[in-house]
Amino acid sequence: MSSADEAGGTDEAAETRDPGLQPERTRLAWRRTTLSCTVVAVLAVKLVVSDGATARELTGLALSSLVWVAFLAVAHRRIRSLGAARPLPLSRRGALLAAGCTIALAVFGAAVIW
Repeated sequence: MSSADEAGGTDEAAETRDPGLQPERTRLAWRRTTLSCTVVAVLAVKLVVSDGATARELTGLALSSLVWVAFLAVAHRRIRSLGAARPLPLSRRGALLAAGCTIALAVFGAAVIW
């Protein structure tokens, strides 16, 4: 086999690239992150329920719940998109929304604690 034939085979292989386990690893990372956000939301509920709930704590809890639901929507959409043979990269809007939800969850969680 000549080197020209090998080069042609390499070009074909590059076009039909098998993504391997990368989409699966990314899907699992999104699931772990979703689980972490769920644990934070559950701990916020536990904290508010176990103590006497003030208006600030209830507001923080309500906002944390809304942010948690928004993050679940973003994560679910991303996990579903990773099922394709060649998944598209995460959109800028999706990345900003996921980062914003993470930051907001931390801020609202701090509001419940203090």
